Parts: sequence; structure tokens; C-alpha cells
Amino acid sequence: MLVLLVGGGLWYLADRYGGNIDRVPDVFAGLDEDARPAPATAAEAAAAEPVTFLLVGSDSRVSADEGEDPGGRSDAIMLARVSGDRQHAQVISIPRDSWVDIPGRGMNKINAAYAFGGPTLLIQTVEQLTQVRIDHYVAIDFEGLIQVTDDLGGVDVVVAETTEWGPYTFPAGTNHLNGDQARWYLGQRYGLPGGDFDRVRRQQQYLQSMFGKLFSTNTFTDPGRLDAALLAVTSAVSVDDTLSNGDLLSLAYSARGVQPDRIEFFTAPVLGTGMEGPASVVYLDRTAADRMWSYLRSDSLGQNAEEFAEDALPDVPR
Repeated sequence: MLVLLVGGGLWYLADRYGGNIDRVPDVFAGLDEDARPAPATAAEAAAAEPVTFLLVGSDSRVSADEGEDPGGRSDAIMLARVSGDRQHAQVISIPRDSWVDIPGRGMNKINAAYAFGGPTLLIQTVEQLTQVRIDHYVAIDFEGLIQVTDDLGGVDVVVAETTEWGPYTFPAGTNHLNGDQARWYLGQRYGLPGGDFDRVRRQQQYLQSMFGKLFSTNTFTDPGRLDAALLAVTSAVSVDDTLSNGDLLSLAYSARGVQPDRIEFFTAPVLGTGMEGPASVVYLDRTAADRMWSYLRSDSLGQNAEEFAEDALPDVPR
């Protein structure tokens, strides 16, 4: 009877939350397996194989003219690694304007790969750039995730200096954001010293704060709030069709030790920005980035994180 109850409970969770996640078909079908990188191999013995996700997000941002309602869409490209010990994770943002070689298309901004060939070509481009094998693909609708902010009763972010965007002022210090405020906070890039780089850091900061709130004691003691938040999160996420509900539940259970404070955020090392024809682009620091990718291939980025302190998410982004 106990086995039946436990099994039924797990099926319910997999169906309620996993079944709420859309599947993206045939993401890996067009890839030449012989040309793909080898799976990541942990430098030290681990309980499981490391798992690498390619996260592709769209987020609302205000257009060039301040005061307009956020309506444009921009790409967020991140590599997320769940370590083999299932106790740590790293998330690396690749700037959307990174000037890279897109297979069959030549040099272009990395986010053009998706426009040219959808998830498959983007995966191929990222694998060629990093030589890190992508195990799974995840599409995130930031607009949907922002609903989680209200379901959680707001999310706190710390701001380094006062900024204004749209109808809101974000004063220096701690800001308690509701959903609409979060939309504008994540959308701002003009008026920030680092422009798009600071917008990327705000994306990372928001994810860090949101998941910290999601997995806090207060949320877990309120089943209704937790259920609403999990349903909002899962409805804002799509995954490749090789991940079944059971696979998702199994991975989530095995990675239960990855608490929010064990997730490290980085941006791929860059040399700076420049122009390619009429386009403003980002030039990656290939030497430093290749070192970062090599640590991912050996599942040792967490142990060598201090080498990339300048590329890590600061305690207080701008």
C-alpha cells in the first residue's frame, strides 16, 4: 500500500508539473552525431553524469523610446550545467550579439543562428563555439516567468545605483518588485553603464532571486502559493521532446541538493564591442572563454570559479 501511495504521488507530481511543460520536437534530429562534441567527463568521480542545458529565453524590454510599454523580444542564451555530484550548478550567459561562426552561414551574431535554423542550428553553433555537448534544450518565456513574481508575493533585488525606466524608479538598495515592476526592471538597458551586459546581469539576478524565493521556507509552508508558482514556472518553460515527465522528475529529484546559493552565474568572457558593417557586435575573449569551456567539459568550473571572478554575477548589479 505504501509503495502504491508513493508511486501515485510521484505520478501526480510528474503529471501536474511535468505535464504542464510543452515539448519542442526534433531539436537534435538534424545534428550529425559524429561531428558533435563528446559528453562532458567529470575530472573527479561523481555520483552521476553532468547534464548540460542550452537555455534560450525571450524577455520583454522597452523599445528605444522610454515610456513605451515593453513589447519587443530579445534573446537570452545561457548554458546551464548541473554538476555530476548533483550539489552544484553553473549558468553562463553568452551575449546575444556575440560575433561567432554559424555553421553554413559564416560570421554573424549568435542569436541569428536561431533565426536561420531554429533550435537545431543554435545548438550546433554553441557546440561548435564551446566544444561542450548540449544534452537538452530549454526555451524560457521571461514574460511567463514574471507571473511567478506576483504568485510569490514579490521578489527582492538589490540595485547599485538609482535608475528610472518607464513608469518606475528603482532606488539604490533593496527593491521589492511586483510583476509589472519586474517587466520594466528586466527590460532596461538604456541608462545602464554596461548597456546590454548589465541587462544580462539583471536577468541572472532576477532568476537567482526568484528561485531563492521559490525554494524558501515561507513558500514551502504555503502549499497554495507553491502550487501556483510551480504551475506558472512550468507553463513558461518548454523542453526538447527527449525529456519525458519521468525523466524530468528523476533529474529534479537527483538534483535536490542544488540549493539557490549553490548556483553560480557567469557571463562568457568578452574583449569588448565593435562594429561589423552596420551592426554593433560583442567580441568574445577566445582565450579566457576557451578555458571556461574546458572546465565545463571536465565538469570543474565550480572548482575553478575564482579564475572568472570578473565574469561572475556581482553581489549588486547595476
